Amino acid sequence: MRIHVQNPANDPEFAITQAQWDAAIARSPDMAGLQVSFADSEEGFASALPEAEILLSWVRPLRQRFPAGALPGVAPRLKVIACTSAGVDSAAPFDWLPDSVALLNNRGTHAEKAGEFGIMAILMLQTGMPIFADQQRRGEWKPRFSSTLEGRRVVIVGLGSLGGGVARRAKQFGMTVIGVRNGAGDHPDCDETHSTDALDRVLPQAEFLVLACPLTDRTRNLLSRERIALLPSGARIVNIARGAVWDQDAVCDALDAGHLEGCVTDVAVPEPLPAEHRLWRTPGMVVTPHVSADDHARYNDRTLDILFENLRAMREGRPMPNRVDPAKGY
Repeated sequence: MRIHVQNPANDPEFAITQAQWDAAIARSPDMAGLQVSFADSEEGFASALPEAEILLSWVRPLRQRFPAGALPGVAPRLKVIACTSAGVDSAAPFDWLPDSVALLNNRGTHAEKAGEFGIMAILMLQTGMPIFADQQRRGEWKPRFSSTLEGRRVVIVGLGSLGGGVARRAKQFGMTVIGVRNGAGDHPDCDETHSTDALDRVLPQAEFLVLACPLTDRTRNLLSRERIALLPSGARIVNIARGAVWDQDAVCDALDAGHLEGCVTDVAVPEPLPAEHRLWRTPGMVVTPHVSADDHARYNDRTLDILFENLRAMREGRPMPNRVDPAKGY
């Protein structure tokens, strides 16, 4: 089986290398029969595509590279497109994807890093670090004391690898963890779980709110101005989902008004965030440039392991665990 790895031309830090491929084959010797090619240019992509049966690619260029109806003609042997990111919202709508080609996301790559980032952000908010940062810029020495996280309530929206990773860490700190997900099935690291339909009833309990859901038509503007008003006074928010899942201006307004105490966001609209954007300067807001879930040292290794897990399932006639449902968008 022939696989082509299309690396991004402008992001060499996360380019998959021959050495990483060789190490992944050593971990999964049953995949040694795969024939692999690498490219980071459009010329290399075009030359590899007619023979490729599996494509491993960044998700962002997929819609541009495969206009609706074009894929069977340019890649007649293609069976699988595997994306190096967990979220595939930039490839939606999926009118370009024929039923004969399976689209895989990279769910599972981010759990450990996202969990550590999420609990770091919660600890920062609990100890008042955004407030101290604002005071530091003003040269103000104002002691502010805080307590531990034990017994504090955190609501986590989305319990995939991102939210699940945060839930596990929050539980280790003794927090009361309330999960919100599609369906209300139990989660091992949550004290209780609710379906998304119950979000309005759950938000008033949230001392901390973590947004970790995929961006779909259903989650766009999920945390609206009206729902921000449902949060208790002094609530704190962490967003490691997508910038479009909340109303950015409403969040900034709520911080300015004192309804929210602090926020940490790793995502924004647009990205990169312009230097003049109010998100940078809103008191109580900490902005990081979309780095919460990417472990530079292990990302590519885990990506290849997940790909091999899915190819193994396909070979054995089992459902591929990372296959995206285009109707759901994840």
